[in-house]
Amino acid sequence: MHAVSHTAVDAARPAPLAGRPLLKWAGGKRQLLHAIRTLYPVRFDRYIEPFFGSGAVFFDLVALGRLRGRRVRLADVNPDLVGCYTMLRDRTDAVIAALEELAARHREEGEPFFYEVRDRRFNPGRAAAAGYTPELAAMLIYLNRTGFNGLFRLNRRGEFNVPAGRYENPRICDPAHLRQVAEALRQPGILIELAPFEASLRDAGAGDFVYCDPPYAPVSRTANFASYTAEGFGPSDQRRLQAAVVAAAVRGAAVVVSNSSAPVIEALYTEPAARSAGLRVERVPARRAINSRAASRGPVDELLITNVNRRAALGIRPRMARAALG
Repeated sequence: MHAVSHTAVDAARPAPLAGRPLLKWAGGKRQLLHAIRTLYPVRFDRYIEPFFGSGAVFFDLVALGRLRGRRVRLADVNPDLVGCYTMLRDRTDAVIAALEELAARHREEGEPFFYEVRDRRFNPGRAAAAGYTPELAAMLIYLNRTGFNGLFRLNRRGEFNVPAGRYENPRICDPAHLRQVAEALRQPGILIELAPFEASLRDAGAGDFVYCDPPYAPVSRTANFASYTAEGFGPSDQRRLQAAVVAAAVRGAAVVVSNSSAPVIEALYTEPAARSAGLRVERVPARRAINSRAASRGPVDELLITNVNRRAALGIRPRMARAALG
């Protein structure tokens, strides 16, 4: 087990601007940071995040100074996501300039411009480009800021098909924040790569802190938002992830996994192999924000699966630190 000794101040301290993620992302973890923070290990040499997404936990760790002098491996199988982050890191000024132009056009034209960018620029550009460009990165950020609930979804042809959101005055370009995100990603020892989770977790072991935030298993037939790639993320992928997480825990890694409270996920992580690896399952309340019906966006339980000791879970209300299942 991995001891934790954070103070209530650390657990409750609001993250500064540098800790705010670049992108809105379905299932983003900002609302659960109060609980996840209490599972940050005191000592670790390397941080591994195989499903980078919005990177809420990574940016929180940066803001808290927990990644200074440590190696970091950030990965995802979504080429748009990885391309956007690497372009912002490497060509910050060009991305900001392109995004400022998009923001100005959006202020003038509104929703029609969203569909022009989505259908006549972004999707054709993604199909034709040999690699990601600053212009594509800016378009992704623009669509993320103005699309429905910040959702990223691809159809079976691999085309981005999220509709326009209903925002009166979205903040599309924040140069100061964009530069801070870029600076965080440029820190020594940070690797961003396009890679499946198996590659990132293959050698995870003692001295590593692993946080996995995979596409959630649907809790109902209408709640599946796992199409972050054209292939999606189904039950067999959840099973493969469980096996990789268990193996990393057996090798000594400090592991935290977040997922939905779907029965299949609870069953996977309460199997004998998971228990033997020291993993336990905890429920925490969250609020879903991507349901198309506002009335269905109420509190739900989500799962945190971990082998990290939560003895110092200070600043967490009792109902948010329920006893482990089983």
